[in-house]
Amino acid sequence: MKKEFYGILPLALTSCLVSQATPQEKQKDHPNVVFIYADDIGYGDLSCNGTKTIHTPNVERLAAMGIRFTNAHSAAATSTPSRYAMLTGEYAWRKAGTGIADGDAASIIRPERYTMADMFKDAGYRTGVVGKWHLGLGDKGGEQDWNKPLKPGTNDIGFEYSFIMAATGDRVPCVFVENDQVINLDPNDPLQVSYKKNFPGEPTGKDNPEMLKMHPSHGHNQSIVNGISRIGYMKGGKSALWQDDQIAETLTGKAVSFIEERKDTPFFLYFATQDAHVPRVPGAQFAGKSGMGPRGDCLLEFDWSVGEILNALERLGLDKNTLVILSSDNGPVVDDGYKDRAVELLGDHKPGGIYRGGKYSAYEAGTRIPCIWSWKNVIKPGIVSNALLCQIDWFATLAEILNVRLPEGAAPDSEPMLKAWTGKQKKGREWLVLQNAQNNLSVTDGVWKYLRPGKGPEYNKQVNIELGNSQEPQLYDLRKDPMEKNNLAGKKPELVKKMAEQLDKIVDGRYGLPLSR
Repeated sequence: MKKEFYGILPLALTSCLVSQATPQEKQKDHPNVVFIYADDIGYGDLSCNGTKTIHTPNVERLAAMGIRFTNAHSAAATSTPSRYAMLTGEYAWRKAGTGIADGDAASIIRPERYTMADMFKDAGYRTGVVGKWHLGLGDKGGEQDWNKPLKPGTNDIGFEYSFIMAATGDRVPCVFVENDQVINLDPNDPLQVSYKKNFPGEPTGKDNPEMLKMHPSHGHNQSIVNGISRIGYMKGGKSALWQDDQIAETLTGKAVSFIEERKDTPFFLYFATQDAHVPRVPGAQFAGKSGMGPRGDCLLEFDWSVGEILNALERLGLDKNTLVILSSDNGPVVDDGYKDRAVELLGDHKPGGIYRGGKYSAYEAGTRIPCIWSWKNVIKPGIVSNALLCQIDWFATLAEILNVRLPEGAAPDSEPMLKAWTGKQKKGREWLVLQNAQNNLSVTDGVWKYLRPGKGPEYNKQVNIELGNSQEPQLYDLRKDPMEKNNLAGKKPELVKKMAEQLDKIVDGRYGLPLSR
């Protein structure tokens, strides 16, 4: 199917992208590229960022080999829009239907959309995605036949191989999908899924709490799978169900196998882990090891997965020509719907670091996430960058690395920033627009941050997170006030006006100049 493009091009990208990389910034052969994309892991959850309450040695090892970013962001404070923006290079708020997806959502990225995976495939790469997907499958939401190939799916948007969770661990269906088909299904026990009503006779967490081994704290009280109630209803497919305590091991094994089987050709692997999304059920080797309950244990499990990927690359002699990128889809949340003692056992650990908010929030902890790039002989090891950067720019930046020309209209909001991502330039983006769970927008130039007035609650009691929503404008000086405690909007009305106008320009597709500093 022909790929078409509908985005609004930034002025800087109205001409097709051509790499400006110097010979020193490129290797003779195209590098392998591996994304390790965490789920709900915050800036303060990894010891490489200075956290003393947990030790993640493999992530530290990766950071020591490359560059660690202190002001890198996901494009949104929730999963689906962040992943959409990263893979398409388009801000998710430009496209309807990119909010947090149900497990039976239709494919949000349609086959006609040019994706990052398409780019790698066109460049001769083998492409794969392993792990959490959460971008929908099939043509019409709620009408999929889960017992047949789910089309359109990951294979239709550039991924040659896929082994994924359809949505999230807390949403049905709780099965793995390989190359767009649910695996291990018994035809005599077909899988059925609904997000509207339960199937007759099927137990739920709400009606049958005695069947639960993990109880919900809010929501998550519908179909029961492995003693855990989820969001949504499902029936059948018993032979295909995943085991929650084996998810990390299974996904990591599939990611390593992908690397092993494609070691002789350039490859792009998007490895999206489940850790530390709810429900948190760490494997036996990690259970009880962190002292912070299942959430902390899952951070250790994530670190193990990172180590397995790095070990595989080294064992196969691929570490010298592989770009490894580690990050997270959004900021952290402690109680996200289950009574797993994450709050009680948190102690002095601060998942968002010094930053305010968390997952769902317009404040910094919602999108300021861990981020590391490691690429031997290209990126100087052990350096730290405070450049303002965003995952949405990986698309155009990787096009620079590959020295390829993107089709007109592809990756409309993605900016090529190879020098910043490789530590050869201190300056990052001029402007970055960020989105919270209520689709309220903020804009920052890395120094000033303006939060546009918008609807929605100021605080979510269930998850204990400030969301940043307000009927009044908010303005913060991130240099002096990184915790966003002092709203300067009333004292600097002219600056508020300028930043509001700048945000409007970007929303309208007109990219302006940075503020005078």
